[in-house]
Amino acid sequence: QVQLVESGGGLVQAGDSLRLSCAASGGSISTYFMGWFRQAPGKEREFVAAIRSGAGTVYADSVKDRITISRDNGKNTVYLQMNSLKRSDTAIYYCAADTNYVGRYYNKYDYDYWGQGTQVTVSS
Repeated sequence: QVQLVESGGGLVQAGDSLRLSCAASGGSISTYFMGWFRQAPGKEREFVAAIRSGAGTVYADSVKDRITISRDNGKNTVYLQMNSLKRSDTAIYYCAADTNYVGRYYNKYDYDYWGQGTQVTVSS
């Protein structure tokens, strides 16, 4: 059973940067398709970015010019670098692992393991 733990969230000002980390334990995530989602108060959990085991990436249109997802399989960790943060980026950010990727990177129901989330709050 893989456990995922996010870290790196916090309170920042608009225009600042943050790097979120997702550390895995209990098994290797090197072959898993890994994603980041976020959930703002009163809203559905939405796709942010994802990365294949071979490091190909995909992003939501709303963030693709400001966010970079990466992975370090040696450290069993996935990262989310967020730049030029906006108030609309305020949310709980979740890391997730899809052990049997079928192409629906945007579908939260396809992911098998989830972290507990890390809060990102952007003030103006």
